[in-house]
Amino acid sequence: MALVVTKFGGTSVGTTERIRAVATRLIARKRAGDSVVAVVSAMGHVTDELVELAAEVCPEPPEREMDMLLSTGEQVSIALLAMAIHAGGERAISFTGPQVGIVTDAVHSKAKITEVRADRVKEALAEGYIVIVAGFQGTTPDGQITTLGRGGSDTTAVAVAAGVGADVCEIYTDVDGVFTADPRIVPAARKIDMISYEEMLEMAASGAGVLQMRSVEFGRNHGVVIHCRSSFTDEPGTIVKEADETMEQAIISGVTHDTSEAKLTIRDVPDHPGVAANVFGKLAEANVNVDMIIQNVSEDGTTDISFTAPKDDMGRAKRALGELVEELGAREFSVDDGIAKVSLVGAGMRTHPGISAKMFSTLADAGVNIDLISTSPIRISCVIRAEQVATAVNALHTAFGLDSDEITAEVSPACGGE
Repeated sequence: MALVVTKFGGTSVGTTERIRAVATRLIARKRAGDSVVAVVSAMGHVTDELVELAAEVCPEPPEREMDMLLSTGEQVSIALLAMAIHAGGERAISFTGPQVGIVTDAVHSKAKITEVRADRVKEALAEGYIVIVAGFQGTTPDGQITTLGRGGSDTTAVAVAAGVGADVCEIYTDVDGVFTADPRIVPAARKIDMISYEEMLEMAASGAGVLQMRSVEFGRNHGVVIHCRSSFTDEPGTIVKEADETMEQAIISGVTHDTSEAKLTIRDVPDHPGVAANVFGKLAEANVNVDMIIQNVSEDGTTDISFTAPKDDMGRAKRALGELVEELGAREFSVDDGIAKVSLVGAGMRTHPGISAKMFSTLADAGVNIDLISTSPIRISCVIRAEQVATAVNALHTAFGLDSDEITAEVSPACGGE
């Protein structure tokens, strides 16, 4: 008997047939003696369809109203799943994020969870219900509905698991687990059986979309064991947990890539103390998530500052940079949305010199030019041209000995997640 929090993404509940299949799985867990909570995303492409509807009526809709709109998608899923469980002979009750006390900050469209008041979930479990919770959403202390950003249902699930003291948080997706690379572009990629929070955080931050980075961070901070597995089989997936002596310390655990960012450059910025603080302070105020940063050597008292940021933040970033160029007396800013980030991740990097040199020479031999470089103790990232991603990732995957003996087949959408 265990207390289990499960999460089912949009593909897993994309049709009424799949909703019934999820209901059958949850009923089986309940009848096996487990206490079960399910966190559910909106069906299939519902969120994208709602975004398109908003664009038809307002080119730049207010973020508060977008949260009000997008939060409705999950309400459909949780109600239908609760009905399917009732039809299967078990009791279920559905709750929105606000109803179960998921409290967030006030940053609309990508709010962060500040508190989970799980009493209502615990009471329903004690009464014998299968509890269904809407992912992706919460409420501010003053009652404003918020959403957690793309992939936010993962974070909801881990937060609820922490709140109720679950034994495990199972993230069900349309992939078999976390892979050494995206099998859609690296057919020889293999599934990782177990990985540390630290490595998974780096992989999620650098493009492995199977788990949202904030969900892994929440799991690490609260000691929640995460099991990422497929909705369509009963095979074990990938366990994400604190590193211990039983876990293999691979030199390189995976090769990730990310095409969701753009590179922005402010040209001819006056080079004096406080300029960088001003630039990135203004971007932070505009809720722009900055990733990699590089500043050129000063010439004639001016310099160029380049950084990468999500394409989803480009509207806010352009407005902020437009004001900054005039304020700082810089010449101009430019945006390059044809870039990609390719990364190596592995805890073994700490004790194995020469990883950077091998990565750079491998990319050079493959004819891939490097634009920007960023590192951490267990990650090396390079910005390259987007059209060279497949070439770069396959070359690195082979060079660092990650190719599987068996070709991964029919995995879709690979490391994309839900």
